[in-house]
Parts: sequence; structure tokens; C-alpha cells
Amino acid sequence: MKRFVIAAALVAAGAASAFAGPIEDRQALMKTMAKNTKELAAVAKGETPFDAAKVKALLQVYVDDSAKLPALFPDDSKTGGTDPTTAAPKIWEDQAGFKAAAAKLGTDATAALAAADQASFAKAFGTVASNCNACHGTYRIKKN
Repeated sequence: MKRFVIAAALVAAGAASAFAGPIEDRQALMKTMAKNTKELAAVAKGETPFDAAKVKALLQVYVDDSAKLPALFPDDSKTGGTDPTTAAPKIWEDQAGFKAAAAKLGTDATAALAAADQASFAKAFGTVASNCNACHGTYRIKKN
């Protein structure tokens, strides 16, 4: 039953985002990644027990979403949307760098899928999280 509820929520979220614009789509993607980051950080710190299946499922979201990221920043999405965008102009000025950052996130998340225990996961997740920090530092406008 729990799997059905999760699957239904994912389908509903996917259907809702299918009708949104690129700003809303990328904001939804980033919110999901932020939620996953919190969960994975708790595992990496040993605050939550290591569950290989759950960790792999959450990491797979990074792999999948990193491939989607570049397409969610078309030229006509620099401003607008229902919430103000925090995407920095640097994304459009340095498309090659932004695409490389997204690809590196995917590569490092794929490598982290091999973690077999909390210790190996914690090390691999540090690398994955550093991608998030580096990209946000370069390609995101800081909120006040």
C-alpha cells in the first residue's frame, strides 16, 4: 500500500509539472533534490541508519535530475514564473560550464550508487554534495 501511495504521488507530481513552465519545473526539481539531500546527509552523518535500497533510490534522483537540469534553463526563462527565479545570469553566459557541472553531479552520484555501507556512502556523498555547493555558488543568486 505504501508503494502505491508513493507511486501515485510521483505520478501526480509528474503530471502537475508537465504543465508548468521551465522555471516552475526546475524549482520543483531543486526542491526534490534538497529534500533528498537532507535525508542523505542524515545517513552520511550516521543520524539515520544506512539503508542501501533507500540510499540508492535517493541517489538515482540525482542521476536522473542532473541529466534534466540543462534543458530546464532555456533562454526565455531568465525571469518570470510564479516565484522569482534565483538562477544567476551566469547560467546563460556559461552554458558549457553549467552543463559540465550538471554532468559532474550525475557522474559523482552514479559513483556513489556503489556505496555498500555507511562509511563508503559518507565519503561518496561528500563528493556529491560538493557539486551542489559549487554549482549554487556559481550559478545561483543568493536569497536575502
